[in-house]
Amino acid sequence: MKLTIGFSPCPNDTFIFDALIHHKIDTEGLYFEVFYDDVETLNQKAFRGELDITKLSYHAFAYAADKYVLLDAGSALGFGVGPMLICKGSAEELKERLETGDRTLKIGTPGKYTTANFLLSLAYPDAINKQELVFSDIENAVLEGRVDIGLIIHENRFTYQDKGLYKIIDLGDYWEKRTGCAIPLGGIVTNRNLPSDIQHKINKVIKRSVEFAFANPKSGLEYIRSHAQEMSEEVMYKHIGLYVNKFSVDLGVEGKKAVKLLFDTALEKGIIPEVSEGLFLNP
Repeated sequence: MKLTIGFSPCPNDTFIFDALIHHKIDTEGLYFEVFYDDVETLNQKAFRGELDITKLSYHAFAYAADKYVLLDAGSALGFGVGPMLICKGSAEELKERLETGDRTLKIGTPGKYTTANFLLSLAYPDAINKQELVFSDIENAVLEGRVDIGLIIHENRFTYQDKGLYKIIDLGDYWEKRTGCAIPLGGIVTNRNLPSDIQHKINKVIKRSVEFAFANPKSGLEYIRSHAQEMSEEVMYKHIGLYVNKFSVDLGVEGKKAVKLLFDTALEKGIIPEVSEGLFLNP
């Protein structure tokens, strides 16, 4: 059976899916047509129900839960992995302006429906002057003065300082101190139209792919490198180490608790609509 699957070209995703799409594991008769896109493009595709399986932001999942169900395997959750606000000027001055509700600050974000933007809205509800950019362009937008503040994700955590930029706040740290939970960033979902046995088979082979990657971390090196954006091997594996962990193998009770808390908090703050469908794959 052939299925369409979408994920980002970032090292954490290519690390997770290498064994799956290159049949280094038993995929139990499943074959995959891959679409590589940035996270906001994947979010938009999910809203339209275009793919059988896709990575998306947990924030975006609230708007696609009628079409997709969350798998236990493949997610990016963790501690110390959250998005960050950066600038090229005085970080303390800009943080003070954020905290006093300055609505004139122009903030470059990786997309309206990213979990990063959800956390920004939660921490600074008055920060409404936003410009959506491809995540890889945000650092340059700050450097060139197109925006006052950048909301960065992915490997930019490791590169912003080298470009002379400064951290204002780590929004993942903000979430962790507020809740004590890991921050849910991105999940893997499958289309609700697929039969239940196929949904469970997809979950099983993705879990198998993650376990293979952990057992053979260099197996997909060339594949990961071919999609990484001018990243050194050291940065690639730092990136992977940050976003791929026990929650990527199986959300478990702790991971599901964090996801539920994210949704409950976003609903309470009016950031997302109420979700009537069950979020998680049925046992």
